[in-house]
Formats: sequence, structure tokens, C-alpha cells
Amino acid sequence: MTGAVVQRDNAVTVMKRGVQANLRRVVIAAGVLACAALVVLLLRLPQLPSEEKVITAFSTSLQGRAHSQVHNVRLALAALDGAVISPGEEFSFNRTVGPWTVDRGYRRAPVSFSGEMVLDWGGGVCQASTTLYNAALLAGLPILERHRHHWPASYVPPGQDAAVAYPGVDLRFRNSLASPIRVSARIVGESVRVRLCSSAQPLRVRIERDVLAVEPATVTRFISDGARRGPVRGKPGCEVTVYRVLLGDSPRRELVSRDTYPPLNRVVGR
Repeated sequence: MTGAVVQRDNAVTVMKRGVQANLRRVVIAAGVLACAALVVLLLRLPQLPSEEKVITAFSTSLQGRAHSQVHNVRLALAALDGAVISPGEEFSFNRTVGPWTVDRGYRRAPVSFSGEMVLDWGGGVCQASTTLYNAALLAGLPILERHRHHWPASYVPPGQDAAVAYPGVDLRFRNSLASPIRVSARIVGESVRVRLCSSAQPLRVRIERDVLAVEPATVTRFISDGARRGPVRGKPGCEVTVYRVLLGDSPRRELVSRDTYPPLNRVVGR
């Protein structure tokens, strides 16, 4: 009987060892499959060569901007930073950044809407889109969609702004280079800086502007919804064309946009 018990105990021990060995093989196999899946996923992502360089950069000033606007710009830049655009791919600012709502941390801030300065969620985000737009212009990328503000923006020359409003008013462009483009976007000091990085050979580009007409601002007292607004600094209106000059052996000048901005009249007290 003792021998039978020993044999039974040995059999149980052998069975336990077999189950444990099988479990180890299952865990190892699962780990191998997970690593294989991760490798496949990484191979499908656009790869940036280690020799990438800054092919273009553009900065806009934050001086005079409200704290809430700076806060919203910072959030939008964080969403842009690190985005990779594959060759031939269309980039959409709204798909990458939006929506700029309270549940995503955005605040109410001054924004131009239908010719009025109002407080709205995400006010200031347009400075991020404008800075990116100019970087894309300087990189020679095809611009697929761009909109002006109602009034000229304070942080770029007229004609070089790019207004966005989620979801319908977007900034879109295409990566026409042979290599992926990585977006670097951040606040540096009192400036918004966007850099486009790639291993592709950068184009030599110059932006030119022609101001065709200027309309001066006037002084007015403006009453809206029964309540007078505070003082507003006026801005002259203008009509402006923007050209992109592609330099090289055969320079080419192309029309980018032609915009007309009405004057922003000054609002003063009694």
C-alpha cells in the first residue's frame, strides 16, 4: 500500500509539473504573439529616419494675448507636437487638434466670430493654426484649405493668417515630399514656434505680399445686445495678395491667396 501511495503521489507531482510546463509554454507563446503584433504595428507606422532635420520653421508673438488665449494655444500645440505626416498624406488641423471644448481643458477666450469679438471656447487656437500654416507655406507644401479671419490678426501680416472653427472651417495641406514630416510645436519664451522636420531635401521658398488697398479705421461707439463694449483698438482694413516664390534653377511665383479685410473701428467711451 505504501508503494501505491508513493506511486500515486509521484503521478500527481508529474501531472502538476506537466500542467506548469504547459502553462509556461502558453505564456511564452502569448508573449511571442504579442511581440509579433507590436512589431507589425510599428512597421505600419510612418518611420522617420534618424537623419531628419528642420526643413522649415515659423514663429508668432504672444505679446498682448490674454492668459486664456495663451492657455488654449498651449493645448493646441501639445496636440500638434509629434504628429507625423506620411508622403502624399493630407493633414487636417481639425482632425488633429479639435474639438476645443471645455471637457478637453479649453477655456473661454476672445475670438473673432461673424465680425464680432466674443468670448468662446478655444479662443486663441487660430494662432496655432496660423503658425503651422506659414511653416507649411515655407516648406512648399500644397495648401488644400485655408480661411482668413474677419479682421487682420495681430500676430501675422494680413493675408498670412489661417482661421479655424471646429468642425467646418479647417486648415488642410498635403505632404508632397518623398519622406515623412514630423511636426514640432511649442511655446518658446513669448513666441509660438512650429518646426517641420524631415529627411527630405528642403525647398527654397520666399513669401511675398502686395497690399492693394488700405481702408482706415474710424472712431465709433458700438452698442451690442444692449450693453456697450469696452474700449477697442481699431485696425485699418486692407486688400492683400500673398505669393509664394519657389526658388532654384527655374524660379516660380504662385498666387497663394487674395483677401479683403474690413477695418476694425475703434470703440471709445463717452
